[in-house]
Amino acid sequence: MTEKTILVWFRNDLRVHDNEILLEATRKADKVLPVYCFDSHYFETTTAGNLKTGNIRARFLLESVADLRRNLRALGSELLIVHGNPAELLPQLANQYQISEVYHHREVAFEETAISEQVEAALWKMKLNLKHFIGHTLYHKEDLPFPIKDIPDSFNTFKKKVERDSDVRPVVQTPDQIHTPDITEPGELPTLEQLGLTEPVEDWRAQYHFTGGEAVALKQLEQYFIEHMQNKQVKGIRHQSSRLSPWLAFGCVSPRQVYWEVVKHEMAVNNHPLTLELLWRDYFRFMFKKHSSKFFSPAGFKDTAPDLADNQDELFDRWKTGTTSVPFIDASMHELNATGYIANANRQVVSTYLVKQLKVDWTRGAQWFEEKLIDYSPASNWGNWAYIAGVGNDPRENRYFNPKSAAELDPKGEYVKLWLQEKSSKLAASA
Repeated sequence: MTEKTILVWFRNDLRVHDNEILLEATRKADKVLPVYCFDSHYFETTTAGNLKTGNIRARFLLESVADLRRNLRALGSELLIVHGNPAELLPQLANQYQISEVYHHREVAFEETAISEQVEAALWKMKLNLKHFIGHTLYHKEDLPFPIKDIPDSFNTFKKKVERDSDVRPVVQTPDQIHTPDITEPGELPTLEQLGLTEPVEDWRAQYHFTGGEAVALKQLEQYFIEHMQNKQVKGIRHQSSRLSPWLAFGCVSPRQVYWEVVKHEMAVNNHPLTLELLWRDYFRFMFKKHSSKFFSPAGFKDTAPDLADNQDELFDRWKTGTTSVPFIDASMHELNATGYIANANRQVVSTYLVKQLKVDWTRGAQWFEEKLIDYSPASNWGNWAYIAGVGNDPRENRYFNPKSAAELDPKGEYVKLWLQEKSSKLAASA
C-alpha cells in the first residue's frame, strides 16, 4: 500500500500549538512534509519606494521560522526551507516527495490570496488539491451568526452579535510526533543581507525588545497575566498593553489560545482588553473577506477620496521622519522608525494627524506602516487607516488631531523627552 504524504505550507502560522493544518495532516497522512518558502515578493521595493518588509520585521520573521524548525525537530520532524516563488517551488516539492495533498491557512488580503490562487492552479495541473483551512481568527467563519456578505459594517454591531450568538472553538491538541519523509537538504535560513536588508541598529531608548518565535510568544502571554494580575491589585494602574501583536501577526500564537488564557485567568471575558483586541483583528479580516481591494483605494468605500494638501511630498516626509515640530507626533515616529512598534493609541494619534491635520493621502501612511511595523498585518493596518481617514468601516468624519489627546497619553512629558533625545545626549550625560 502506497504511503500518503501531505505537504504543510506554513505562512503566517508559525507554531505547533493550536495549528489545525499540522494536526490534521498527522491524522490523515502517513508522513508530513512541513515547508516554509521565503517568497522574494515580500522583500521587494514598492512603486512608492517603500520596502514591503523592513529589516526589523524581517529579523522577527527569521527568528520565528528558526523557532518553528526547532519545535518541529523536537517532535521528530523537520522544516524544509526553500527560496523563491511558491507557485513554482511547491509543485516541484510535490513531485519530488510524491505529495498527495497540500494544506495551508487561507489569507484574506488580495496579494496573499493571489499567491494562493497561483499555487492552487499549479497544483491542479498535477491533479493535486490545495486544501484551505481557517486559522487566523478568534471566531471560525462557519460559526458566525451571519454569512460573510452580511457581516455588519459597524464594529459595535459585529461585536454584540458575535459575542451573543457565537462561541470560540477550543484549541486543537499539539501532535505528539510527526513522521517526515527523508530530507537530504532541509535548506538554510537566509541572512538579512541575502534578503537585501541591513541589520537593524538597536536603539538605547527602546523599552522593549521583540524576539520572534512561538517559545517567546508563550512566555510573553504568561508574563502578561502575571503583570496584569499585579496591576489589578494596585488602584489607579491602567491596563498594561499585552504587546502580543507581533506574535499574533506571524501566527506564533493563535487568537484562540490567547482567548482561552483570558478565560482561565479572568471572569469578564467579553470586556477584557485582550478579547477586544482579538475581536478588532477578526473584524478587519472578515471585512477584507467581504470588501477585498476597496481597502487599498484612496476613496475606500466612498465615491471620492479625502481632500489633499498641495505639498504632499514635503508634508509626508516631515511626518515619516518625525520632523513636524509637534513633539508627541515626532516622538512617536522616532520610536516607530527605530523599533518597529508604537502603542495603538500612538498609532491613532499619528495617523489622524497625517490625514486630518496635514491632509496627506492616507494610503501613503498605510504603506509606511507596512514597511516599518513589526506587527504588520494587511487587514488590521489598512482597515485601521481607512477607518481613521473616514473612508472605511464605521467611518468617523469628526476625527481630528487633538493636542489634548497627546497630553493625556504623556501627561508628564516623559515619553516625548525620551524619544526626542539623540544618542549623543545620553553619551554626554554619562561622560
